[in-house]
Amino acid sequence: MIDVARPFPQRLHRLIGRFVSVRPGEASAFLLAFGYFFCLLSAYYILRPIRDEMGVIGGTRNLQWLFSATFLAMLAAVPAYGWLVSRYPRRRFMPAVYHFFSANLLVFFLLFRLDPANVALARIFFVWVSVFNLFVVSVFWSYLADIFTEGQGRRLFGAIAAGGTAGAMLGPLLTAGLAVPLGPVNLLLISIALLQLAVLCIRALGRHGFRAETPERPVEGGVFSGATELFRSRYLMLIALYVLFYTWTSTFLYFQQAEIVAAAFDDSAERTRIFALIDLTVNIVTLLLQMLVTGRLMAWAGVGAGLALLPAFTAIGFATLAAAPAVLTLLGFQGLRRAANYAVARPAREVLFTAVPRAQRYKSKNFLDTVVYRGGDAVSGWLYAGLAGLGLSLKGIALVAVPISLVWLLMSLAIGRRHRTLSKATEGDTA
Repeated sequence: MIDVARPFPQRLHRLIGRFVSVRPGEASAFLLAFGYFFCLLSAYYILRPIRDEMGVIGGTRNLQWLFSATFLAMLAAVPAYGWLVSRYPRRRFMPAVYHFFSANLLVFFLLFRLDPANVALARIFFVWVSVFNLFVVSVFWSYLADIFTEGQGRRLFGAIAAGGTAGAMLGPLLTAGLAVPLGPVNLLLISIALLQLAVLCIRALGRHGFRAETPERPVEGGVFSGATELFRSRYLMLIALYVLFYTWTSTFLYFQQAEIVAAAFDDSAERTRIFALIDLTVNIVTLLLQMLVTGRLMAWAGVGAGLALLPAFTAIGFATLAAAPAVLTLLGFQGLRRAANYAVARPAREVLFTAVPRAQRYKSKNFLDTVVYRGGDAVSGWLYAGLAGLGLSLKGIALVAVPISLVWLLMSLAIGRRHRTLSKATEGDTA
């Protein structure tokens, strides 16, 4: 495909170019991708603190069960998604994914209005949001890897991710400001509206493309081909291990955060507000890094360096937490680590998929981002419960995570080397 959009205003192009390395013909597609991710993460970050509160209502000691239930839900959802993309072109299956989740949210809104204190419903919503988050974000990055080339990804994905971060700032602001006066349940309607705006961006972005492939045919392969392709590819298996190391360390921190906030605050709306403010702080730091650091770092040091930054931060953070296992240390580590992931490691990870065949971009990537990710959550959830059951304190669990993070760091460098080799065989930067 080629860029068939109308001529882009040069003054606006120059303005964007002051912050982002946008080349001729890219500005319109960049802004649509930016807006798409803005709407998507705004919708999710309205739901995230509500989900975290539902986890508290369901009982923090039951979180490992919720993580396991999420993994099982992923096992059911991935074949359905594989069936969809194997039979319909992206212009049809992309909007269908977001319409489906919008309809789900409307059902939850009605059920919570009828029985807002239902513990079983709270647990179901926790699992649903955990599935929703990974699916819609995975589909977003698959779509971008199908439109932009590898060279464009290194230059633009960090800045496009900043659109998501800006949306992730708006979501917590809305939740923090409106959760108490309106009630958390009514915010679901705002999330639905934002998802529908994302669909408009999808349709407009579909008129752009910088690859020679034909995007309007269904993705090749069967319902389970995403899993089989992943296990056949050493490159994809390395990425899967990277994701597993990330989920293992993330789950340890998440469980500790849930227990700390539950112990510190008794009021449900107040806990929701605190979760939202934590998210807002993380996203401010992330936005600054994405606009000022990410693109320059990957252009200068390569994708491998972007991948390695997160495990390096994680090893240092857990070592610090073991030395000073205080509440502020934990929350500070959580915030900085999430910022490093969203700002640098995640865009770098998405660039990896510009160097693989189209079927792997949609199917294997989705399997990796959902089943593998939530499988790692489930395993690490039970591992955390087991370590706590053995009597390990926060300090002890932090010490266990340090060597895990160092192995993860070495693996990141290996993935970066493999990516450089594969990218030489793919289409160059045509912009």
